[in-house]
Amino acid sequence: MLTSKQVLSRTGISRATLNNYITLGILPKPVLAKGEGRTRRIGHFEPGALITIQNVNALKKRGHSIAEIVDILNQQDADVSKSSSQSLDLPNESPERRRGADRRNIHESSSIESIGGNGLRLTIDQVMTPAYMVNTRFELEWSNEQAAGTFSSINAGLASEIADRSVFGLIFRDDMLMACESRDEIISFHLSIAKNRMTRTAILTADPELDEDNINTLGQLYDNAEPAPLGQVLHIQANLAPRGEEPNWFDVYASTFREGFFIVYMPVADEDDQLMKLLARRDIVIRDLLKRRRPYLTPVAVIVADLQDSVKICAELPPEEYFELINDIWGAMEPKLRQYYATHGKHVGDGMVYYFFPQPDSNYAMNALLCAEEMKTAMRDVSKLWKKKKNWANDLVLNIGLHEGQEWFGTYQTPTHVEVTVLGDTINMAARLSDFAREGSVWISKAMFGQLSSKERDRVSYGVKRRSEDGSDILVPSTYSRISNLLDLDNPKFDKFRDIAAMAVTEIIDVEGTE
Repeated sequence: MLTSKQVLSRTGISRATLNNYITLGILPKPVLAKGEGRTRRIGHFEPGALITIQNVNALKKRGHSIAEIVDILNQQDADVSKSSSQSLDLPNESPERRRGADRRNIHESSSIESIGGNGLRLTIDQVMTPAYMVNTRFELEWSNEQAAGTFSSINAGLASEIADRSVFGLIFRDDMLMACESRDEIISFHLSIAKNRMTRTAILTADPELDEDNINTLGQLYDNAEPAPLGQVLHIQANLAPRGEEPNWFDVYASTFREGFFIVYMPVADEDDQLMKLLARRDIVIRDLLKRRRPYLTPVAVIVADLQDSVKICAELPPEEYFELINDIWGAMEPKLRQYYATHGKHVGDGMVYYFFPQPDSNYAMNALLCAEEMKTAMRDVSKLWKKKKNWANDLVLNIGLHEGQEWFGTYQTPTHVEVTVLGDTINMAARLSDFAREGSVWISKAMFGQLSSKERDRVSYGVKRRSEDGSDILVPSTYSRISNLLDLDNPKFDKFRDIAAMAVTEIIDVEGTE
């Protein structure tokens, strides 16, 4: 048997990669034995693990993805079970290459069973060990009953405002976690993940109620933590028993998502391959979590974008071509929306609604503004494409409205999907600004513009066009105006703008650094 350290030294892979291979089922789970000193448990592998890793490396060099490699190895296991003469690279390869009949095939999602083996697919609510989800700013978004029963601070930690849910503050307020043998290891595990996007200052100031000693401890652990590789299931072992008492060892796993991180504590004595399958299937995990997380109050910036003259364009095009046009628009916008961390919202018809929430490494209001400007650029390319395709004179433009506020964020669940939504006037105000905008312009509320830093505002050219004495429009830069001063609200066609009549707004002309 080889220790995990021997496997790492002989193959040259990292511990994170080794853990990922175990999670994916490429390698079987190690046999745990007593370690020395502070290392209470150490994993041991069969010698065949070295051959498996060599074969994985060979497949990587040939250009195979890790998912393809898992499929290839699964097929070879099936072949070996029929004939021991078949192998990947070595004609005299040991049967240990098979890695045992209990390999975890994460791609066979239809055969995933729940804990207890009742034949049902494992879901989040069937995880019988402590588990919780944090967002990218490490604020608690969801926890199960087992986490609430194990960690007293988590039980009381789901405040209505998301900003009051810093997981680091919750850890330091939890008597059990603060007294356990692996306190520093658990905090460092969270920090190593958070360090990829959160600055030292952001972490130390996330919970204003932390005292000076806790802040100093957190800062020292942050400085010593190495950023963890994202995109794979991360793992440590932690002793949750108080110092000097009978050990109570747990495997702690973290699975990463675009929306945040899912963390599970599993007793070392428990062997549950189904949980490993679940953690590897991010689509299942995030869908289940979105169904179950509680609504919370959060700052949010909203983009509402509508295709100008969509009724006219729809009347001119055959139905299949109109849908093709809308798909082209959405396809052109998708890279921009992902780049700036947009969350899709519901919109009736062919328009778009996107939410921008606070991020650990960027200003959510600036993200929305930058995204809106790049959407304008992308729309020009779509317009050129369709002018050439249809030989028409139509200019395709999106009229965009931007507003910001503090609203409730939650989800609606239907039998087939989960839909995220924001409740409140912020969306309605942004939609009115989108209706107000014309000829592909971007209008933003003064309240949202005020969320930008001085450096961010310096990058933005903005203003309001006024009518000159000769009847032409001139831009008065760096100014705002109330909607009531820009429209004749006595005209019935402008009645829909009465609810934003007093809103101060400005038009975004250009943003430095966008195309």
